[in-house]
Amino acid sequence: MPHRSRLAVLLLDLPPAHHAAGTAFWAGATGRTAAPDPADDSWASLGSLAGGLHLEVQRTGEGTPPRWHVDVETDDVPAEVARLETLGARRLADMGSFWQMTDPAGLVFCVVGVQTGEAFERYAVAWP
Repeated sequence: MPHRSRLAVLLLDLPPAHHAAGTAFWAGATGRTAAPDPADDSWASLGSLAGGLHLEVQRTGEGTPPRWHVDVETDDVPAEVARLETLGARRLADMGSFWQMTDPAGLVFCVVGVQTGEAFERYAVAWP
């Protein structure tokens, strides 16, 4: 069955010791204000970039190294996970409503449901 997906979010994962400084740095580097998520103090948004790509910062737990990761949003998580596996991705962790995966080089990314609404409708790619 056909489904759609797109690269939707670039996330900066920062452990507590680096969260404030990293958020301030990337807000300054991009000329944007970090808007905290009122429902979750572990998240802040730096807004939408070209092509509707969102730039977000999340505070991770201790032991997670500072890193960038991307979210691929889709209207069919199981189908997109299977499609990406055929390209060489591996499942890392079932997070309930989404999958944490790695690309062939070992870089972490997540496959999530639709998060961006209008941007998804505008930029998603249809897969057979």
